[in-house]
Amino acid sequence: MASNIYLVRQRISRLGQRMSAFQINLNPLKEPIGFIKVLQWIASIFAFATCGGFKGKTEILVNCPPLKTENHTVEATFGYPFRLNQASFRSHPVVNVCNGNWSSHFLIGDYSSSAQFYVTFAVFVFLYCIAALLLYVGYTNLYRDSRKLPMIDFVVTLVATFLWLVSTSAWAKALTDIKIATGHNILQELSSCKQPEVMCYFHSVTSMGSLNVSVIFGFLNMILWGGNAWFVYKETSLHSPSNTSASHSQGGVPPPAGI
Repeated sequence: MASNIYLVRQRISRLGQRMSAFQINLNPLKEPIGFIKVLQWIASIFAFATCGGFKGKTEILVNCPPLKTENHTVEATFGYPFRLNQASFRSHPVVNVCNGNWSSHFLIGDYSSSAQFYVTFAVFVFLYCIAALLLYVGYTNLYRDSRKLPMIDFVVTLVATFLWLVSTSAWAKALTDIKIATGHNILQELSSCKQPEVMCYFHSVTSMGSLNVSVIFGFLNMILWGGNAWFVYKETSLHSPSNTSASHSQGGVPPPAGI
């Protein structure tokens, strides 16, 4: 029992010595593993910013001849996290257009699960990239002397690649449904527009170009993480287990990957 406690204290002491040896080394940023990590960090920002910051509205024009021939605008405002079933219509400047209770009508669909999963994962990736870059730049020797850190980095890279595929595919499907739910089809769901004396026309919907960009950046992130998996793999003991194990057994420092 005493020997185990001694070993734990010794390992903690060694780890503390290594962590205290913070020294900025920009050379990893010139290598693919570091340079691609910077691109991943930037791409993750665009991914969650273009999706999480979206706000839009869909508008229809309503008139009820022969009493009123002028068109009145009825709109529904929506945005992230795209709980469309909570976005009600409202009319202006006239409150009750054609005597319809427009505030009781809502858009259809709840796409918050796909949108929030995508944005939350992108934020976690953003934070992980910061931590990884800090490790690459500030603790280069600690990263390359360790057998566990490159392996953890490699596993996280593979998992992140898969989750980028899943989250982006789910968000792309949700975005397609959002475009349908806020487009011309809304006229078929409004009971007030089915009254014989009421005429409704679809007017406009906010451009969703930024949401299209978020999908593009999602798949771009997947490509970046999948491509970087090879360079992270070269840092692990799986790439050259004999050389890595020999260097550790002799107390030396393993040579950089690719050398």
